[in-house]
Amino acid sequence: MLGLVIVADLFAVWADFLQLDVTGDLMDGVYGADVTRRADHSDNVYSLAGVAQVATLVAGVAVYLCWFYRVRVNAEVFDRSAHSKARGWAIGAWFTPVVNLWFPRRITLDIWDASTAWGARRSHGLVNAWWSLWIISLLGGRAASRSYSRAETASELHEAARMMLVADVLDAVAAVLAIAVVLGLTRMQHEKALAGSAPQPAEPGLV
Repeated sequence: MLGLVIVADLFAVWADFLQLDVTGDLMDGVYGADVTRRADHSDNVYSLAGVAQVATLVAGVAVYLCWFYRVRVNAEVFDRSAHSKARGWAIGAWFTPVVNLWFPRRITLDIWDASTAWGARRSHGLVNAWWSLWIISLLGGRAASRSYSRAETASELHEAARMMLVADVLDAVAAVLAIAVVLGLTRMQHEKALAGSAPQPAEPGLV
């Protein structure tokens, strides 16, 4: 499903370029039947891209949250004390205003730490990169949508399309990193489960 999100984002990037091309001509004072036809085509593609993004996001969220809750439950088996949030937050954190800007990241890091192999170094680079890009693209996309809906001139539409292009590219990259997080965390839990319980320190005097 994350792969489909990436496809929808790339489709949206193409729609953004169409918008930039048409609004650029309008800003330069280029008019005519061809520009009007391209503008109508661009608006249709832009609307279709928005529908595709919403559809893949909703489907992706449903599947992702099922996986996320399962790995949260699995992580308790490895280390019950490693979690700063109750299990229910694995779902609720994503839908609670304001706290959804950082609670899911904190829960992911708790799961990541509990799932890391015994004695291995805990690196949060991948999770932090994914979450940072996801938040930036989310906020950027909302700002671009507001700018687009309020735009009244070609230059304002052009700027809104530029903002949306950046947001769509970042969202696609964030989805790629999300795939890496899903695969990495799933593999970590599988390998830790196969490794069994934590190795016990040797008793003094024994070799």
